[in-house]
Amino acid sequence: MRLLYLAAMYLAAPVVSAMLALRGLRDRSYWRNFGERFGFGPRLAHSPVWVHAVSVGEVQAAAALVRALRSRHPQTPVLVTTFTPTGAARARGLLGELADVRFLPFDLPGSVRRFLDRTRPRIAVIIETELWPNLYRQCRRRRIPLVIASARLSRRSIDRYRRLGALFTETVASGVVIAAQGEGDAERFRALGAAVERTHITGNLKFDLTLPLDIGERSRALRERYAARRAVWVAGSTHGGAEEEAVLEAHRHVRAVHSGALLVLAPRHPARFGEVASWLERQGVAFTRRSQRPEPDAARDASDVLLLDTLGELLYFYAAADVAFVGGSIAPIGGHNLLEPASVGLPVLTGPHNSNGADIARLLLDCGSAQIVHNGTELGARVADLLSDQPRRMEMGNRGREAVDRNRGALEKLMDLIDSLLHSE
Repeated sequence: MRLLYLAAMYLAAPVVSAMLALRGLRDRSYWRNFGERFGFGPRLAHSPVWVHAVSVGEVQAAAALVRALRSRHPQTPVLVTTFTPTGAARARGLLGELADVRFLPFDLPGSVRRFLDRTRPRIAVIIETELWPNLYRQCRRRRIPLVIASARLSRRSIDRYRRLGALFTETVASGVVIAAQGEGDAERFRALGAAVERTHITGNLKFDLTLPLDIGERSRALRERYAARRAVWVAGSTHGGAEEEAVLEAHRHVRAVHSGALLVLAPRHPARFGEVASWLERQGVAFTRRSQRPEPDAARDASDVLLLDTLGELLYFYAAADVAFVGGSIAPIGGHNLLEPASVGLPVLTGPHNSNGADIARLLLDCGSAQIVHNGTELGARVADLLSDQPRRMEMGNRGREAVDRNRGALEKLMDLIDSLLHSE
């Protein structure tokens, strides 16, 4: 099985590289630091704590961990890896000088060896469930402690890993520390081969998100600038095709009920910003691009849609809005971060596809802070109803914020595990 996996990785690497290179024709960030994907990059002078966060959602969760690490261990540098350019950009924006940021290498033996030779991590912390057999094998050989933080494993995933035989069982069975989100996740990791004494329940790190100190001030300024006397709702992390068509259909219904309502449309992928702008033009929609500042007041006030084509501002726009829809959920992607709008007290609407955060979606649905919509018609009706009912909006928003606060604490438990590993070196 190991030989088959190696063969598959050697065959996949050129294909993935070509795909990333082609994407670079539209977004040059895919070309930057490309050698890091094969383990190249500058050597670090001191051995870091290495934190891997695959993309934007995990980077958000990793930010609180990085800050805690630098606070408790100020002499130990932190390395953050990610796989996507958007994730890397977000990590640099959130963490500034707190961490070195680079791409995770492909899971090829040579790439992994080069990466570990250049970085020499003291400990590796993988956010959520990224099981890379060659990487884990090399960490084990070099005696680098490895923690899977906010670890989750669905029933469907464990069946898939079991079909692959001993390869993935060996990956989690050999000294890996599991910091599971819940008891069900812990049980499934133990069933896959994780050691009982190394499997812990710490909760979901995403609940420990820290709101920026300036969020109140900045969100009020955004509301005053774009929607001082208008209702406003946000469609965040949306995907193209049927989902954004559903969002635009919903907004037409909303404006039929609330004539001045503003939609803040935030596509998930920066490479699509120009594409979405062209699509809005073809649809005959009056819109403003957030990146084109300062906007003429008349054009801004006449806009039906604000296209949020900047990075790092979605949370501030959630805080400035009345209602939020989180994308990747009408499209069968698996959903994106529901906790951000919930944490700032917004009622949350989501589609039915939330496999990427099923436990979070269930929590918010059960406490009454979120509702499911299936299409543009339902989305428009729910947004219009909520915009007409301020007490209901406030009730849903308060329930969501309270649910987030009740589930904090994973960071402290995770830090205790990391501290014990660092002190046992």
